[in-house]
Amino acid sequence: MFEGQNGKLNEIMDEMGDDHISGSAQNPVREDAFVLTDKEKIEMIEKDFAHILHTLGMDLNDDSLRGTPLRVAKMFVKEVFGGLDPGRKPKLSTFENNYKYGEMLVEKNITLYSTCEHHLLPIVGKAHVAYISKGKVIGLSKMNRIVEYYAKRPQVQERLNMQIVQALQEALGTEDVACIIDAKHLCVNSRGVNDIASSTVTSEFGGKFKEESVKRELLDYIKMDTKFE
Repeated sequence: MFEGQNGKLNEIMDEMGDDHISGSAQNPVREDAFVLTDKEKIEMIEKDFAHILHTLGMDLNDDSLRGTPLRVAKMFVKEVFGGLDPGRKPKLSTFENNYKYGEMLVEKNITLYSTCEHHLLPIVGKAHVAYISKGKVIGLSKMNRIVEYYAKRPQVQERLNMQIVQALQEALGTEDVACIIDAKHLCVNSRGVNDIASSTVTSEFGGKFKEESVKRELLDYIKMDTKFE
């Protein structure tokens, strides 16, 4: 990239700031993203992160820091960005709706940890997922696992909503799926405007959930006080 082009790109990025801009429901992953093994990725990231810490002036010979590059590399590959690997996608086994349950099923307050792809800072919040069966049902834990899978990657919250809904629509064979996410973005809370009180709410409604009455029913369920003592 020429110096002039690089300068122009920097101007665009500065103007964009913290805006949540996403081009599609798919993460921007290269075609060769999975050519390297996890071990090879960890080795490369370990070296790169050691270079970052060294550039910042940190003494990597210190006992506290000596293992940090490797710990970070393992965390990136195996944990916080593990959802990039399609091989880790949970199997969404479904079952026949033998009870003929025809109302919505809501799995609320699913704990969500993700990472903002703009600053690589945490996104922490709750996801509320619902569907109306058209003949198939899915294990409750699978709803939590699909949220976790798509959250474990550099993300934009709006995209995360869409991915969760689309995955469950495909597994359940119905458009009647919804997801609402309420989350705090540390790129807003701990830097930039430093607004520790704000959170971001996004939603994706499919099928019947686009109807105002059904949407309102879902929101009423989410607002229910479900403290168990």
